[in-house]
Amino acid sequence: MRKILVLGGYGGFGARLSRRLAGDGFEVLVTGRNLEAAKALASRLPNAIGLQADRNGDIAAILDNHKPFLLIDAAGPFQHSDDRVVRACIKAGIHYIDLADARDFVGSIGSLDEQAKAASVTVISGASSVPALSTAVVAELSKDMQAVRSIEISISASNRATAGASVASAILSYVGKPVRLWRGRRWQNATGWHMLKRENYVVAGHRPLRRLVALADVPDHDLLVEGIAGRPSVVFRAGPEFTFQTLALWLLSWLVAWGWLASLGNISRSLLPLQGLTARFGTARSAVTIEAKGIAQGIMRARRWTLIAENGDGAEIPTLPAQLLARALRDGRLLPGARHAGGLLSLEDFRTLFRDLAISEETTETSYKPLYLRIMGPAFAHLAKSVRAMHEVFGDGGAKGEAIVTRGHSPVTRLVARVFGFPAAGKHALHVSFKERDGIEQWTRDFSGQRFRSHLSDENGHLVERFGPFRFSFDLPMRDNGFCMEIRRWSFLRLPLPLFLAPQSVAHEWAEDGRFQFDVPIALPFIGLVVHYRGWLEPID
Repeated sequence: MRKILVLGGYGGFGARLSRRLAGDGFEVLVTGRNLEAAKALASRLPNAIGLQADRNGDIAAILDNHKPFLLIDAAGPFQHSDDRVVRACIKAGIHYIDLADARDFVGSIGSLDEQAKAASVTVISGASSVPALSTAVVAELSKDMQAVRSIEISISASNRATAGASVASAILSYVGKPVRLWRGRRWQNATGWHMLKRENYVVAGHRPLRRLVALADVPDHDLLVEGIAGRPSVVFRAGPEFTFQTLALWLLSWLVAWGWLASLGNISRSLLPLQGLTARFGTARSAVTIEAKGIAQGIMRARRWTLIAENGDGAEIPTLPAQLLARALRDGRLLPGARHAGGLLSLEDFRTLFRDLAISEETTETSYKPLYLRIMGPAFAHLAKSVRAMHEVFGDGGAKGEAIVTRGHSPVTRLVARVFGFPAAGKHALHVSFKERDGIEQWTRDFSGQRFRSHLSDENGHLVERFGPFRFSFDLPMRDNGFCMEIRRWSFLRLPLPLFLAPQSVAHEWAEDGRFQFDVPIALPFIGLVVHYRGWLEPID
């Protein structure tokens, strides 16, 4: 009988994993700092014993005394952890798996590859919901896509799910701190637990869930960007069941973002009793959704996989990859070496375990036509190739180039330019990030670090561009190998305003020597020029 040592084996996820491994016929060493808790759980499992050990202590001694064939670290948190446990396993010739979701820890595990191979040991990090399950789902969704443009993942746990101090510490470690994201075809920083989104989790035949989720920092933000064709943008969000919990943590995040606190990590144990007060409320329902947008057979396709877990079974999901990989190690199906868990398992592997849980899943697909194609119809095909390419926005994209900016000099025009965030006069390096969601495009223009953004949509066959509370409706008549943008109406807070008071602007986009060109003058009636920017852009591959 193969012996597995589970660090943190009586914790929220560790206890579930220990039970699963015992059910698979392994001898389980339930291990942690609390000997009584370890023995209590072990007494309820077949072929299990409870042991005391600290992952930050002398792990080598317990490995030498009990000689397991595999150690699974379910203790955490891994956000500020070193690799002493991994190195101890390699030195002792013992296989290693962990449930880490710490971005740096999982991403750096490959640095131990040579040592692991020399010791004929298999080392796997991230055997949890991310990156093991998430990568398996993305691989399934994108298997026939020539290029993936964007990936969005969100997870919402039941309020009744047990979460220990290590889970809370892991979350609080990045709240309010910079999170590095690949967006607009370049690396940019966002803020942890910001980018709030109301997510809908829908599986046919089941009552849908609607939860508020926020940006989390996970290994997928690196691993999927590098590992999926097309280098897609990746955004991972997570959230508890209740909206007020997400919003409360969002409010606390500003204390870190503004520099008033270095981190919220030190208050994790203080927050656990508060979570305990609400644990009996809510439901036993958790959910996951993963959406991949990309090009398959020349068609823009959005594929969305959704899982809803009932009866508290959502808390089982983070343990399933470790169980599957432990079986694979037992059967000799994993080679020596150190690597992350992304790509080691397929969605079908997970389905063998889903069948015994109250879990339902569904995959849906929709095709997509770009915004400007929907508005311009057949005329879109007559645009120059570089002009079309700039407006085939789907999921995420980016372009770079140069711009020359001229500004008006009157106090009124300077004030208007300041309110809208228009760039200063001069020559600028220009980057534009494109983001499409539900058919609406967001363009973020970065002129040498000065940014302003607008949202574009289709209303009654017209292009509508929104700058905050102002909305402008345009016709798009063809000119040469491009088109113009002519204002037809405008509004403030959707209240129509007189057209003769509208900003005077006829923007022009065209191609010259195969390169996309733009010319955008904006002036106020009776007052004069506000801003005039012109230049060129090229899509970033």
